[in-house]
Amino acid sequence: VQLVESGGNMVQPGGSLRLSCAASGFTFSTYDMSWLRQAPGKGPEWVSGINSGGGRTYYEDSVKGRFTISRDNSKKTLYLQMNSLKPEDTALYYCAAGGTSWRGQGTQVTVSS
Repeated sequence: VQLVESGGNMVQPGGSLRLSCAASGFTFSTYDMSWLRQAPGKGPEWVSGINSGGGRTYYEDSVKGRFTISRDNSKKTLYLQMNSLKPEDTALYYCAAGGTSWRGQGTQVTVSS
């Protein structure tokens, strides 16, 4: 099983980023997926989730209206579109497969002026 995130970068407040998570080694289309983040000195925080078919999405309150989770099961890829980024969004973002311990190494997002 591999989950490989990409798309992280340093952006100014108010900017946007699109994260991707490429999955392999398991039947991606049958698993609910999530994005989590971990800021320096803090524990992991769940950010957003999506069901296996992509029809249901869920968000942590602080990112509602700013972040959009989606998936392309034909490409075995999970996405997180992040708009109106704030300094408090700075963290290592990683994807995880629901009901498993599978997670990626993460991609760094830094929001700073």
